[in-house]
Amino acid sequence: MTTMQTPESDSQIFRRHFFSQSAAGLGPIALASMMSDRSQSSMGAMDAGVSGHGVPGVIRELHHPPKAKRVIYLFQSGGPSQLDLFDYKPLLNEQHGQPLPDSIRKGQRLTGMSGNQAILPIARSIFQFQQHGDSGAWVSELLPYTAKIADKLCVVRSMTTQAINHDPAITFFQTGSEMAGRPSIGSWMSYGLGTENENLPAFVVLVTKDKGGQPLYQRLWGSGFLMSRYQGVQLRAGVEPVLFLNDPDGVSRTQRRSMLDLTREMDLHQRQRTLDPAIDERIAQYEMAYRLQSSIPEVNSLADEPEHVLNLYGPDVKKPGSFAANCLLARRLVERGVRFVQLFHQDWDHHGGLPAGLKKECLQTDQPSAGLVEDLARCGLLEDTLVVWGGEFGRTNYCQGRLTATDYGRDHHPRCFTVWMAGGGAKPGLVYGQTDEFGYNVIEKPVQVHDLHATILYLLGVDHERLTYPFQGRRFRLTDVHGTVQQGMIASG
Repeated sequence: MTTMQTPESDSQIFRRHFFSQSAAGLGPIALASMMSDRSQSSMGAMDAGVSGHGVPGVIRELHHPPKAKRVIYLFQSGGPSQLDLFDYKPLLNEQHGQPLPDSIRKGQRLTGMSGNQAILPIARSIFQFQQHGDSGAWVSELLPYTAKIADKLCVVRSMTTQAINHDPAITFFQTGSEMAGRPSIGSWMSYGLGTENENLPAFVVLVTKDKGGQPLYQRLWGSGFLMSRYQGVQLRAGVEPVLFLNDPDGVSRTQRRSMLDLTREMDLHQRQRTLDPAIDERIAQYEMAYRLQSSIPEVNSLADEPEHVLNLYGPDVKKPGSFAANCLLARRLVERGVRFVQLFHQDWDHHGGLPAGLKKECLQTDQPSAGLVEDLARCGLLEDTLVVWGGEFGRTNYCQGRLTATDYGRDHHPRCFTVWMAGGGAKPGLVYGQTDEFGYNVIEKPVQVHDLHATILYLLGVDHERLTYPFQGRRFRLTDVHGTVQQGMIASG
């Protein structure tokens, strides 16, 4: 079986092999000493609760001064309709029911779900829009809480992607490639920047409980060809936030520690014999799991949260696994040193019945999303925490299926859609980019997926061209060979 190695692992293995063959046996002694120190540090940190020293990433000195230290990514899986939420187009009211002009479509491909329709009737939004804040950002009546924080947001209305179907589009946003197998964005953050608390993972994933919609796969937060320590750790609602983490009945903490120590000794013998660096990864994962047994219950408990803070997130905040509860948990994680928290909320895929479906999702996500931004500001964390909200693509300006006075659906639309960012150096009170009057094409300041990734990394003090990993003969990066930092989206100073 092929094992992954760090950029310096070949030389490390050569040195360890040399010393392991020497009379003094310095290789295994040094490795055992290192793991013993790690174990003692872990035990001491457990006694101190969730406090702990950070674990650095491969970037020991940032490429430029950072504006953000951490990221919370609120991913809305399915493709929210930008035309019903953020991108107000009064022309659609005038042209409601009329065919989409060929001069606007320009022969661009459609999905198989609407590509065979006799006509593509333009569908207005039935929801009211108003401008908010000093920025004058247009926000739908479906998002009253988001509207209140308009001047804290950098609203990017000119996002565009090349993927037109869900799986490649979501994979593209999460890994920088439409093809599965690359490391996720959170894994790149973990690899490059590490964590500020050794008792918690650098990368944590939260998925809204009991949601339908397009399926989510663990590879979306996987480490790809990076080492396994960099993959996202999913926390689940309920009594067992991390599967298989609890000790079996009848096994004490002392017994568990002894078992891990014995396992480590056997692994070290195998490491000396095979020189397999994957063994180090296995030992590190065992130790992290041991520390999580004490750190996760503390961070997962909301008992110390005052009522006025809970109220920021809305009535669902006390329901474990809800989007509201996950937003609050995200704040608790980042204030304890987690580098990247990824929330997934499904069921934005409204090919039909959009008015009712969109209203339901906004009721679940609007107040928690805005509440998270306000809560981070209250805690003094918003300044260096970047919050990102958005899906994998947008929705069409024409109706898929039957158009009525009160009901319509919209197909996938990669040509233009909206995401927003807040805090962490994103320029507040800004509406960035513009689409045409039909809401079909970007006409000003297009932002590709790689551009967004490059900008996120820039805000964290990382040059996206320099965070790389050697694999299969070349150096890979999150932005592949693309990506331009969007300086206009970045706050000055």
